[in-house]
Amino acid sequence: MLQLFSRVLRLAGTYKRKIQLACITAFLESILSKMPIFLAFLVLTGFYQQSLTGMDCLWAGIALLVVLLLQILVHFLTDRLQSAAGFMILADQRMKLGSHLRRMPMGYFTEGNLGKISSVLTSDMVFIEETAMSTLANLMSYALSAFVLLVFMMGLDWHLGLIALAVTLLAILIGKHMNGVSLREGVKRQEQGEKLTDAVVSFAEGIGVIKSYNLLGEQSEDLTKNFARSRDTAMAFEHRMTPWTQGLNVLYAVGTALIFAVSLFLYQQQELSLSYLLGVLLFVFDLFGPLKALYGEASRLTITNAALDRMEEVMNEAELEDVGTIHLPECKDDVPEVEFRNVCFSYQDTEVLHDLNFSMKPHTMTALVGPSGGGKSTIANLLARLWDTKDGEILVRGINIRQIPLSEWMDQISMVFQRVYLFQDTIYNNISMGKPTASREEVIAAAKKARCYDFIMALPDGFDTVVGEGGATLSGGEKQRISIARCILKDAPIVILDEATASVDTDNESYIQQAISELVRGKTLLVIAHRLNTIQTADQILVIADGEIRQQGTHEELMAEAGIYQDFVSIRNGRTGCRIL
Repeated sequence: MLQLFSRVLRLAGTYKRKIQLACITAFLESILSKMPIFLAFLVLTGFYQQSLTGMDCLWAGIALLVVLLLQILVHFLTDRLQSAAGFMILADQRMKLGSHLRRMPMGYFTEGNLGKISSVLTSDMVFIEETAMSTLANLMSYALSAFVLLVFMMGLDWHLGLIALAVTLLAILIGKHMNGVSLREGVKRQEQGEKLTDAVVSFAEGIGVIKSYNLLGEQSEDLTKNFARSRDTAMAFEHRMTPWTQGLNVLYAVGTALIFAVSLFLYQQQELSLSYLLGVLLFVFDLFGPLKALYGEASRLTITNAALDRMEEVMNEAELEDVGTIHLPECKDDVPEVEFRNVCFSYQDTEVLHDLNFSMKPHTMTALVGPSGGGKSTIANLLARLWDTKDGEILVRGINIRQIPLSEWMDQISMVFQRVYLFQDTIYNNISMGKPTASREEVIAAAKKARCYDFIMALPDGFDTVVGEGGATLSGGEKQRISIARCILKDAPIVILDEATASVDTDNESYIQQAISELVRGKTLLVIAHRLNTIQTADQILVIADGEIRQQGTHEELMAEAGIYQDFVSIRNGRTGCRIL
């Protein structure tokens, strides 16, 4: 528990003072909750000694009222301190996690970690702020209260104190083993929760494909099995914890009975006065209450530890290096806008790019073509610094992109992909994301250039129309044009384009081509090309296969030599606009 308390204080940062104060107020509340018993002990003692007066009873009643009022006040302060601290701490942690995820390489998000991130955000953080934080101060209070009651019992009679101490030490020993079981089983339960989240996300994202191929039974079966495993894991947790909790309850009962019996024996032997016997009878049934409450929260402790472990695991993932301090110089015609020098890149242990060398002149178009899986998208992602090279370097206007601050480099890049994602927000806000400081007139002008103004104005609320998550309420071509409007508004000098017309209908294709023409005017363009009409106009074409540049040149130059490019074009010769690679 002390280790957990230390971890939470480290997590709390500037809010740790609130948690420390909450522990003090929780301890005071625990002491105040025992005061009515102590007052009853004093009244009964006075009654037995025949020294009790009406004024004594009045003062006892006033004292009881004051204690209750103080207990209400202290309880309010404890809740306010620990609950407020929990929400503020986790609010900061969510912002910190968001900032951390922005700086992580894209590879992390493609390696099956979406379920882990989702679980941390929707399960672990929620549990800590709503459950763990609200009980942490109480747990410290239980431990301190148990110590105070033990000392009090020692004060009544050392024989009874030794019995209480022996029961406490046995409870600590049993609790240690119980916490070990709880930790092991808690980790299993959290891991299964992550797997269940992955299964739910996968099922929800693929529901269209699942239904179209009539695979609801097969895919639902996998999801159902995950729900069943989660149920079984939770039940196994309870089955393994129950013997330990029952053992503790039996220990408390035996300890209480033993103290009660010994106190009666001591009274009969005249070693314990009647007033002290009454004190024992008043306190004995509450003596092990704090210990019982403390170990009753054992499962929360272990779940909190597991949740903190998972949070730290995500937060400790390596970020893209961002230590650059060099500002990007102005574009010069005699200096390549982009240059790849001896670039190698690996996904985990598999190298996918091998010693790549090429350059892109300012205001020119470079097309990447080649078989699927050859490395085209990887090249585009490396230029955008979604990953970093394993070996070699990427230069922009003669400067290694790692030496440029990441935020400054992101301002130099616009990216348009086949798969467009729009946020569940207004169309206006989705476009203005390209330039948050843009005026409404600039946003409208960008929409017109992207050929999406007309269909936007035909929507019920125009630019203030809220689109569904991912842009679900719009067609593919409409989403594509809005994404292009966003890039036009950003007006970055370098544009990366994953053939935007490859998966849209013919009606939308001409509009998108016009929008792209507006986007790339005066820009340096890297295109992952699939269509002949796009490739033919490129200033240079790179044929990428197996992570290497197999051919390089213009359309005419490559058609004049035997090779991959000529073979593919020849196969599709006459199919205007068809995908060639």
